[in-house]
Amino acid sequence: MAAVETALKDIMGSIEGTIGVALVDYNSGMALGTVGGGSDLDLNVAAAGNTDVVRAKLRAMELLNLNEAIEDILISLSTQYHLIRPLTSRTGKGLFLYLALDRNRANLAMARHQLKKVEAELEV
Repeated sequence: MAAVETALKDIMGSIEGTIGVALVDYNSGMALGTVGGGSDLDLNVAAAGNTDVVRAKLRAMELLNLNEAIEDILISLSTQYHLIRPLTSRTGKGLFLYLALDRNRANLAMARHQLKKVEAELEV
């Protein structure tokens, strides 16, 4: 099981094209840990904003009576991918991983695969 900081650093170093990564509590909108980002991407602001995305999707699923779990949410921008992955473990309830990728350098399928792998090993 990987600690949060170690897991985020692993994501940053192992997923090609990563701009930044955060572990976020979607009840509060607070980032519990961040790695990367910078002047072009404030991960704390992104954490709060993407909390609204997760909440909206969960509300929509409830209204539609969809009894399924969100595997991930993908937002495609012209130069970036933003990937949101709610944690499914008992201890990860209410948390999500947020990953921002450079579209020109990232392999989206590999990023999703690696994020799932890190999530399985994450100790929260």
